[in-house]
Amino acid sequence: MTRSDVFTQLKLDAKSSQPYYQQLQQQLLALIGSGALAPGRSLPAERVLAEQLQVSRNTIKRCYDALREAQTLGSAGRGGTMVRETPRVSPVMGRIKGFTEEMHELGMTPSTRVLERRVLQDRTIASVFGRPAAASFLKLVRLRMADEQPMSRELAWYDLSLAPALEQWDGHGSIYLFLADSCGVQLSQAEQTIEAVLSSAVEAEVFGFQAPAPCLLIKRHSYNSHRQLVEYVEGTFRGDAYAYRVKLQP
Repeated sequence: MTRSDVFTQLKLDAKSSQPYYQQLQQQLLALIGSGALAPGRSLPAERVLAEQLQVSRNTIKRCYDALREAQTLGSAGRGGTMVRETPRVSPVMGRIKGFTEEMHELGMTPSTRVLERRVLQDRTIASVFGRPAAASFLKLVRLRMADEQPMSRELAWYDLSLAPALEQWDGHGSIYLFLADSCGVQLSQAEQTIEAVLSSAVEAEVFGFQAPAPCLLIKRHSYNSHRQLVEYVEGTFRGDAYAYRVKLQP
């Protein structure tokens, strides 16, 4: 498909209750999600696309600005606009470390959006931790970002009997640093598995995918020095951004 073919697919519906800039935004996202608009691809100038679609230049600007704010579009040379590259990272796997430390090692700025945080009792999780059914756990769901790009969705559980101060933690920053500094809990070992999965509907939404896409699902059981399970976490990492490296000793 040629460049002109891609953009001739854009059609605005005057009968729709949705504003033109939102219609255009959704159609561009669909083209990006399908791969028709690949990372690094330039978009038409605002004036050019406005003439093509017979709308005001401000309509195109509102659409482009919204996609820039969502980190989907970026700036090209001489004031142009292009599809932004998803940062691809390749952290080394060999010791216990969290997302925050990994991103700092790679020279990126980590940030977090807390999607869910609550203290509750759960029989299934209690059995995973080997705790009584009435035990309390912190459930934490977080979107982890690097340089403002969504990279991972984490679902984590923590045993509050081993780290009661976690009940007051807001969920931002490094959990391992908080465990060490505020709870006096040092993690001594972890068991981890990695498997290939397709993103769920929830994951596709937070990652900005238009259809299910390959991801890495990492499950980790983290223990203290007394072999007590402190953390169970399932992290879904976008497959277009992650390639883990493992150091092997002879």
